Amino acid sequence: MHQRLLEHLTTAVLLLDGELRVRWMNPAAEALLAVSLSRVYGISLDTLLGGVDSIDEVLAKARDAFHPYTQREARITPLNSEPLTVDYTVTPLSDDELLLEVEPRDRLMQISREEALTTRQETIKILARGLAHEVKNPLGGIRGAAQLLERDLDDPALREYTHIIVEEVDRLRDLVDSMLGPNRVLKHEPVNIHRVLERVRALLIAEHPSVVISRDYDPSLPDLSGDESQMIQAVLNVARNAVQAMNDAQTPEPTLILRTRARRQFTLGAERHRLVSEVSVIDNGPGIPDTLQETLFYPMVSGRAEGSGLGLSIAQSILHQHQGLIECDSRPGHTEFRLLIPLVIILPEKRHD
Repeated sequence: MHQRLLEHLTTAVLLLDGELRVRWMNPAAEALLAVSLSRVYGISLDTLLGGVDSIDEVLAKARDAFHPYTQREARITPLNSEPLTVDYTVTPLSDDELLLEVEPRDRLMQISREEALTTRQETIKILARGLAHEVKNPLGGIRGAAQLLERDLDDPALREYTHIIVEEVDRLRDLVDSMLGPNRVLKHEPVNIHRVLERVRALLIAEHPSVVISRDYDPSLPDLSGDESQMIQAVLNVARNAVQAMNDAQTPEPTLILRTRARRQFTLGAERHRLVSEVSVIDNGPGIPDTLQETLFYPMVSGRAEGSGLGLSIAQSILHQHQGLIECDSRPGHTEFRLLIPLVIILPEKRHD
């Protein structure tokens, strides 16, 4: 009866003997650690988790003191699997039995980051709209006054000054509009993400022939519902940013990888989606400084002296219009932007003969 209850828990549970060898695990533990009980029965926890000494020490202390112990946000490396961040609790049941409960934290931490990113983006959008309203009104007045002044001037040299005023006002107005991001309504048509990436790749090859641009596509991805031209703009902004960073740093053998994958039962912000398209733009450039990573998608923030700081902000706005978002992981030699977009499987229309 107790075993049946443990088997139906969503929390990963392992039973260890006094030598910290695996005696039993429930299906949730098998799924988390990506191994079957029959494969790891009798092996040491040290072997199963890739030799992480700290958890062994904690379990040994709990066993010897016969006292439960809980560790928050510990890093473990399961056998032949990716590292995980987990909370775990060890409870001694007897001199030769320990119960280990493991709760994954990576996904919860990612959801928290995504929610914070979405909240920041909405705050930025509200601030940008307020700024646009306050700036565009006086700009319109300045432009109108310059045009009226131009009519009363006979000297061509003085008219040249009014032309400069009008041109600079128009430039500032366009800059404010760019801060607000795309303002037209989405088309919501079937979009083949690989066609989008091929268009971006062709543009980048023409602009930067020295950069190697390779593809790693998942051909099984269905179409997404959205605006193809805006998706091209979003991916192009991210990819151009990567290429410019490699060129500025004079990266030897600059390489850009365009990769697509499907993510199932994936949570974006607070909403869980059955299927999500993951488009990765990966470069081998210098990486993004830690001081910029938290504010990377803010408008007017750029690591380049001549950059406007609007490319990534606009790309993030486009993804939000598609109920998606952009994540970034960066270290020297490897920077990856992931564009995550919910997929709606579009069925072909039935024919009525």
